[in-house]
Amino acid sequence: MASTPEPSDQALIALRRRTTTVLVISQILGGLGVAIGVALAAVLAERLSGTEALAGLAPTATVAGTAVLSLPLASLMASRGRRPGLVLAYLIGAAGGGVVVLAAAIDNFPLLLLGMAAFGAGSLATLQARFAAADLALPERRGQAISNVVWATTVGAVLGPNIAAPAGRSISGLGLPSEAGPFVWAAAVFLLAALLVHVLLRPDPLLTARSMSPGESSSAGRSLRSGIEAVRESSMAKLALVAVTVSHTAMVAIMSMTPVALSHHGADIELIGLVISGHIAGMYAFSPVMGWLADRFGRISVIGLAVGLLSLAALFAGTAGSSHTRIAVGLFLLGLGWSAGVVSGSALLTDSVPPASRAAVQGLSDLVMSAAAGIGGICAGLIVAQAGYGWLNAVGACLLLPMAALAIRRAMR
Repeated sequence: MASTPEPSDQALIALRRRTTTVLVISQILGGLGVAIGVALAAVLAERLSGTEALAGLAPTATVAGTAVLSLPLASLMASRGRRPGLVLAYLIGAAGGGVVVLAAAIDNFPLLLLGMAAFGAGSLATLQARFAAADLALPERRGQAISNVVWATTVGAVLGPNIAAPAGRSISGLGLPSEAGPFVWAAAVFLLAALLVHVLLRPDPLLTARSMSPGESSSAGRSLRSGIEAVRESSMAKLALVAVTVSHTAMVAIMSMTPVALSHHGADIELIGLVISGHIAGMYAFSPVMGWLADRFGRISVIGLAVGLLSLAALFAGTAGSSHTRIAVGLFLLGLGWSAGVVSGSALLTDSVPPASRAAVQGLSDLVMSAAAGIGGICAGLIVAQAGYGWLNAVGACLLLPMAALAIRRAMR
């Protein structure tokens, strides 16, 4: 593979801006595609399976697909760059949307789960885009670069659920269930994102970053095994991996069961939607603030902030009882804590490993956080069923202890 020439200072500044612009636009499209599809996934699953008990398997399959695809796509990026990996992820996500539509047409529930697993590649593309933004960023601005791409997800996450209904009506004359319509639109959006990245994400940010790092242009150190070794050899990388994984798992576990808790206390669909919208705003809309804080005061300080915000979220939501307002405040804080943990943890992870190993380590990070979140979502339902929503928040708070302990240990050193 030919090496990418090192750009001049002015060309590098222009390349950073171009790369960020392309990633932000693709992130808006990717986030929109994910949100359109996921909005009615559980409803479609209930329709095809014939029981409410299996409805939750659809979003679970998406999380599982994200985790399973993390390693092969990270391997592709490690060897050939960000662009082919992101393009392939969006194409797999689009194919997954098509399989979901086919499953709806022939009324096949197992095929639906297979399609939802492939659809998870779209989510993986939006996760990996934050690392692509960090490839060319100055070390002191990596947090801001990552947070700008994370922020772009806000647009799609807010618009997606609102477009789901028109998408369902758009296929009314095709003899398909209306719940399949969002996946038709999501597949089209993923294809558009793939085309955008393929045409405009040039030169490849990861390959360009490697060309600027003496001694990092060889293929040594790019295997997933070397990525695992890179994390084992860096205490900061271990902290970063724990921060990202725990923040994501605690968020998914608590958030997934909050609509159930609200409904048990008399909340209607509109109120539940408002609470979840506030949570999404906390996750994405304030990510530039978290990126600035991570660059200004340090990654470990913002990881500590994440621990504090997530703990407060568990306290407010877990002790809310029938207070819808306290649950809403708790969910907003939960989103802020997730943003602080993921942005600062992602920046610290990129800082802490050699450039040649970054793509492999970042893929490992997405695998671990997605797998942990999937397990957390499953366990959340069991905990609520057996002990209640308050105990779920208590367990979520306990998950923060190793993250806090590692952050304090590193800060003291």
